[in-house]
Amino acid sequence: MPEGAGGSIVHALKYGGWQKVAHPMAARMARTDWPADVLAERTALIPVPLARDRERERGYNQSELLAREIGRLWRAPVWTDVLVRRRGTQTQTRLTPVERLANVAGAFALVPASQPKLAGAHLVLVDDVITTASTLNACARVLYGHGARIISYVTFGRARAPSDAV
Repeated sequence: MPEGAGGSIVHALKYGGWQKVAHPMAARMARTDWPADVLAERTALIPVPLARDRERERGYNQSELLAREIGRLWRAPVWTDVLVRRRGTQTQTRLTPVERLANVAGAFALVPASQPKLAGAHLVLVDDVITTASTLNACARVLYGHGARIISYVTFGRARAPSDAV
């Protein structure tokens, strides 16, 4: 989890039910400076899916809220019918990098009916925070393995890594 105000905002969205913070978070994310070719060719945004029980408990998927707001600002489609989380996973917040990889290994799958639209697509995966990129990379592997050509990531924040200077 990012530290400071950014971490507090992410925590409020994820665990505090503050869905309204998704709009200003997404507005910041949408201002990411992308190369011209990425702007021209991005096909769709794909939010990182939550496990059904976690989404039911929370009442929403924070990555989907962010993706929908970014999609509105970018005038880009949001595909929520492409990836599913096959199984629940532990929260990644207290896991080591190696444990994170194992935690999300095989956790994501493609919705079979969506495969035709992936052919040659440039997709933008949306998540709230990146730490080791284990979750995003697991999603990207599935998408790339089913025909996506390029996969970019956009997140609101990056959690501090042990190797970061203080």
